[in-house]
Amino acid sequence: MLWGDCTAEIYIFFAFQVKLCCMTQETREVQKAIVIGSGPAGYTAALYLARAGYKPLMIAGALTPGGQLVNTTEVENFPGFPDGVMGPDLMDNMRDQAEKFGTVIEYDDVTSVDFSGDIKTVHTDASGDFAAQAVVITTGSQYRKLGVPGEIEYSGRGVSYCATCDGFFFKGKPIVVVGGGDSAMEEADFLSRFGSSVTLIHRRDSFRASQIMLDRVKNNPKINILMNTIVTEVLGDDNSATAVRLENTQTHEITELEANGIFIAIGHVPQTEFLGGAVDLNPDGTIVVDGASTRTSVEGVFAAGDVVDSVYQQAISAAGMGCRAALDAQHYLTDKA
Repeated sequence: MLWGDCTAEIYIFFAFQVKLCCMTQETREVQKAIVIGSGPAGYTAALYLARAGYKPLMIAGALTPGGQLVNTTEVENFPGFPDGVMGPDLMDNMRDQAEKFGTVIEYDDVTSVDFSGDIKTVHTDASGDFAAQAVVITTGSQYRKLGVPGEIEYSGRGVSYCATCDGFFFKGKPIVVVGGGDSAMEEADFLSRFGSSVTLIHRRDSFRASQIMLDRVKNNPKINILMNTIVTEVLGDDNSATAVRLENTQTHEITELEANGIFIAIGHVPQTEFLGGAVDLNPDGTIVVDGASTRTSVEGVFAAGDVVDSVYQQAISAAGMGCRAALDAQHYLTDKA
């Protein structure tokens, strides 16, 4: 074979491969529905859409599919489990149930979206682009972290971000709550039922909390309040957290306070960055929905779970909202058919 003929054949081969790749991208099937994110809201939305025959595609995330409950130990307040259930097991069961009815799960991260047309496009990190007639966003939120040494190391071993989830585990033990808003007050009051003592730590000399919540905490004999104080480190042994290191913001005095439970209540960060302004957001970063529905500012796009909810933020309420989002999406798809 002459070199020129070989070159021609190589060129034809690569040209064919490029054409095939392009055809694959261009002819990728348009889904009826895509669910972005997993967790209770995502899996429930996918389950309902799957049972309705829509075979939804779920883009569940690459690193932590299943949401925050994957990092939770025992869940005692999810209905149907009188003896409790481990967070990862609950999420595995939800995933398996959604898959049983036809949900296809892609373990990848969504990097950006294009909701400008009737067909919505979702760009992922590694799997290319996906398109659908309807999209349900269930990306949840992340607890705002303190960002101090020991916080990550003792997460799940003393450090917690949910009093109703983990308060019982610190019965008869000293507890610290960090924060100054209504959530921190509510958690401190709730945790006083379990802890031998509760110390509320706030970095300023005044609170953001409502007066009624503040009065409730101040009148609770089991709660001690430290103002103008920050946590600079979480201390512990090989098994669990044992104390926090504190700094007074005015005198800069360093002290240590015994604590087996350290509850961080300084807010949440909704995971909406990837949307790039594609839907309207509230000032706190949650997605705006239409009244009691899950409809966003873009027709055919729905949202559910903690990415919408800045108040309740419970697995059961997220699951219920996921159901509502699936039903809203079904009505939309039926009207478009």
